[in-house]
Amino acid sequence: MHRSGAFGHTLRAVKEKSDWTERLEGDSLRYTAIAALGLSYVDRATQQEILGGDTAFDLAHVCAVRGTTSADMGAIALSAWAAAEAGRFHSVPLFRQLVQILASDTPIATVDCAWALSAGLAARQFGDTQDVVSLATTRLMSGLSSSGLFTHMLPASASGRFRAHIGCFADQVYPIQALSRLHAAQPNTEALSAAEACAERICALQGPAGQWWWHYDARNGGVIEGYPVYSVHQHAMAPMALLDLREAGGTDHSQAIIRGMRWLDEHPEVSMPLVASEKGVIWRKVTRREPRKLARALSAVTTALLPGRHIPGLDTLFPPIRVDYECRPYELGWLMYAWLSGGVVARLSRTPAGDMPAVFKEI
Repeated sequence: MHRSGAFGHTLRAVKEKSDWTERLEGDSLRYTAIAALGLSYVDRATQQEILGGDTAFDLAHVCAVRGTTSADMGAIALSAWAAAEAGRFHSVPLFRQLVQILASDTPIATVDCAWALSAGLAARQFGDTQDVVSLATTRLMSGLSSSGLFTHMLPASASGRFRAHIGCFADQVYPIQALSRLHAAQPNTEALSAAEACAERICALQGPAGQWWWHYDARNGGVIEGYPVYSVHQHAMAPMALLDLREAGGTDHSQAIIRGMRWLDEHPEVSMPLVASEKGVIWRKVTRREPRKLARALSAVTTALLPGRHIPGLDTLFPPIRVDYECRPYELGWLMYAWLSGGVVARLSRTPAGDMPAVFKEI
């Protein structure tokens, strides 16, 4: 997925004549920054093999330069985070941009705000990032609903009448991660309580086979639409956030992590494997057979007008029986980051195998 000093957007399986092959499409600064974060925790030789002789340190510096000309807050925040954690420096221009955005009245995405907070916390050892940390915390906490879930935009109304009540899975896990890290860095019980409430709610809603569902109703804390189920949620994003919560002194949700990871091998929706070891990828998601994301659109409108109501028979009309045969660099970047960046992995490396807690043996 790496080419010319950056990572593409999507590696897609395509059929050419009678054979299937993979084609890399696009370019993504966001995904490059996430890849830099993940790669910074593998050995230098592996980094150089993947990056054509460069290292994650080099890649993080490239992201920082590219980020200064980006108008995408998410890319700016991730580049600042990668600069701090993989590049080991404080990018003043990137944090200046983040302060300007966070201090304005411009609506921002919850995910971008959470990334800005994580970036500020990662870089505080190299420079003053308190403005970003303070502004991002205030904006992020404003999106917390009474159900414990976060909306997609800050403010929620920026999503429009029929989507203001919706928060996706990413809108929950990145705030859990950022607020947990905030409490660990500078004790903040309000932040930890918010992370705890959000984690408790998504774990309570987890599917019977360990599925982390996609769209939630932030008003009442219910599921609006479960599909697609994304592999990265199962193997990386949920573990990353929930392990950070535990590290910060929060609840241990290891059993939910295990159930989620087991879904990669034991998914009841389809019989096709999702982990393609021979290709070095995990296929992106299991989704419905439907025209143009119709089920999600119908569910959004229905729950906007009638909270808690769902269209009956969706699983029959639009069964979740399709595998999306693509993989994106950030998915594997977060996979490495979730399991190699410290916390549980660091502790297990210091624990004799015979004394390893049973829950982690199963992971």
